This record gives sequence, structure tokens and C-alpha cells, in this order.
Amino acid sequence: MAEYHIAQINIGRVKAPLEDPVMAGFVSRLDEINALADRSPGFVWRLQTSEGNATYFRPYEHDDRILLNMSVWESVEALQHYVYHTMHSELLRQRRDWFEKFAGVYVALWWVPAGHIPGIDEAKKRLAHLETHGPTEFAFTFKQIFPPDQEFQRRIDWASFEPCPAG
Repeated sequence: MAEYHIAQINIGRVKAPLEDPVMAGFVSRLDEINALADRSPGFVWRLQTSEGNATYFRPYEHDDRILLNMSVWESVEALQHYVYHTMHSELLRQRRDWFEKFAGVYVALWWVPAGHIPGIDEAKKRLAHLETHGPTEFAFTFKQIFPPDQEFQRRIDWASFEPCPAG
């Protein structure tokens, strides 16, 4: 088993409330796409409520239209395959139907010790760090991936992050 897994968060601002007909195409595919992730090679964990998705969570108090997706994978390659080479890529191509163009950073990747479940607080801190500092070992993108570094990982104060609400 690998010592580190790759965590990811992506956020987006929906064009309308989830009950609005504008969002029907997105909402109707959630269960299918989440089930695809769950059975994909290299999948470890994803943030979800008892309903099976993360649409209940609102990571930013000032904007209740921002949704998040957060998951952990065994490798960057497994995550990339799911994102870009499965039915998920179809939803990516259609995202402008349901989500506004996002001005800031909306995707972050980072390494976590195998078995660690990241919380929303941790993910938001990773996004904010990426926004402020660009890609680093703390938070990066598919375009600039940093390999896991044991010394860097040891210096992270993991206790400074709030636990996952759905861990």
C-alpha cells in the first residue's frame, strides 16, 4: 500500500438552486457519476452525506451557491483517468450549463498520508494557499504536480485542520 494518497477539491458556483430546472441535467447525473467514482480503480474516499453526494455542504458562508467535491485517490494517475477518461469528462464538457465561470482557483490537489480523511477546512486552506502562492508542495494542480515528500509531510501540522464532518 502506498504511503501517500492524492486528495482533491474542486468547487463551483451553481447558476441556480439545485431544485431549479436549469440544474436538472446536473442533478440527474449525480448518482451515476458518484457511483462511477466509487468503483473506479484507485478510488479511496469521497465527501458525501447519507444521500450519497456532497451537495448539502456549503463551504463558504458568504456564498451558498458554491458547491464542492472532495475525494482521495491512490494516485494522481487514477484520479486523472477518472476525471478525463470516463463518463465524468462528459459532465466536464457540459459544466458551463450548470456552473458559472469561476474567477479564482477552483481545483487543488495535495498529498495526504494513506488513511487520512481531509476535512472541508483543510481543503479550503489548500485552495486559498494555491490562490495566494501558486502551485507548491502544499497545494498544486494537474498542470504542476509535486511528488510526495516525506520531510515536507512531517512538517505539516495536521491537528490544525478541522476534522471532516462526514468522515
